[in-house]
Amino acid sequence: MAAVRRWLLAGLLVLVPLIVTVWLLNWFIGTLDQTLQILPGNWHPDKLLGFHIPGFGVVLALAIVLAMGAVATNFFGKKLVSWWDALLSRIPIVRSIYSSVKQVSDTLFSENGNAFRKALLVQWPREGVWTIAFQTGMPGGDVVNHLPGDYLSVYVPTTPNPTGGYFVMLPKADCIELKMSVDEALTYVISMGVVVPGSAAAYKPK
Repeated sequence: MAAVRRWLLAGLLVLVPLIVTVWLLNWFIGTLDQTLQILPGNWHPDKLLGFHIPGFGVVLALAIVLAMGAVATNFFGKKLVSWWDALLSRIPIVRSIYSSVKQVSDTLFSENGNAFRKALLVQWPREGVWTIAFQTGMPGGDVVNHLPGDYLSVYVPTTPNPTGGYFVMLPKADCIELKMSVDEALTYVISMGVVVPGSAAAYKPK
């Protein structure tokens, strides 16, 4: 029985990551394949080839993103984007959603943005309990008038889904900058501490 149990656990260790990876890839490709619906019916790869090949949607989505990026970076594209932003900013309700999402996306994807550039070790949700967090910037606006000393804007992700979490402002002295990349820190969070970054000296005091 001990041998059977050992084989079962070994098999699960091999199959579970593989199954989850395949499932996620299948979901991702299937979702992006929906972009093919914007093409005329006669242009669909399934009809042109006579059989279905998954992944054409990924190519189309990538082509659309690259084309939009190429247009948005030239002079006329920048003018068009500015006009589009101005138009949406005049529509009630839409402007609130669009402006908020745009500010976040500009922060995350801008080449000059500082979001998620540093992995931190902070005490959360109470003193004596430590977790991984990410610096997203510095407090701004009227908030700074009510915070004594230096503070950091910090995002504390949840495990194993880091897209959910908490935005908090913590004293800079209470945040320890980790000697690990953001990717390593995210992997550490997603794996619930199972996948440990290689560095033994993981942090340096501020």
